[in-house]
Amino acid sequence: MRRLGLCVAVTLLTVIPLTGCDSRDASPTSSVDPAHATVVRVIDGDTVEVSIGGHDETVRLLGIDTPETVKPDSPVECYGPEASATTKSLLPEGTGVRLVRDVEPRDGYGRLLAYVYRTSDELFVNLRLVEVGAAEPFPFEPNTTFAASIVAAAVAAEAAGLGLWSACGT
Repeated sequence: MRRLGLCVAVTLLTVIPLTGCDSRDASPTSSVDPAHATVVRVIDGDTVEVSIGGHDETVRLLGIDTPETVKPDSPVECYGPEASATTKSLLPEGTGVRLVRDVEPRDGYGRLLAYVYRTSDELFVNLRLVEVGAAEPFPFEPNTTFAASIVAAAVAAEAAGLGLWSACGT
């Protein structure tokens, strides 16, 4: 993992529109059957499998990246197991979630791209993973609705030496 650094953060904040930055006042651009989305399992720190109306979908959490743990032909990266464990603690099997899309609904692997909110308390999971140092910003252009708040959370987590920021060096 590389350090976010103030220069990168400032650059990202100046080129990304500041729309809906606070997770508490986030207005969804498009919800995916929020009443029936349930976590089936956590695949790794930034990928989960959910059931939506009885159909299983792989969901890639938008705007963040966690160290790899299950990528074929790749070693487990620094803080990968911890990031996956953090996601598992936030989204245990059976957790109800609300999935919010941005501009593009799927990535090149066919995974649903979404911002994930726990329905029990509306916790913005993508942002929380960054706040605790389990993930770093990774804008999926053009899906950048919450990029500014994610970058700001990463700057604070790095400054505090949380999670991967202290465990993985530069």
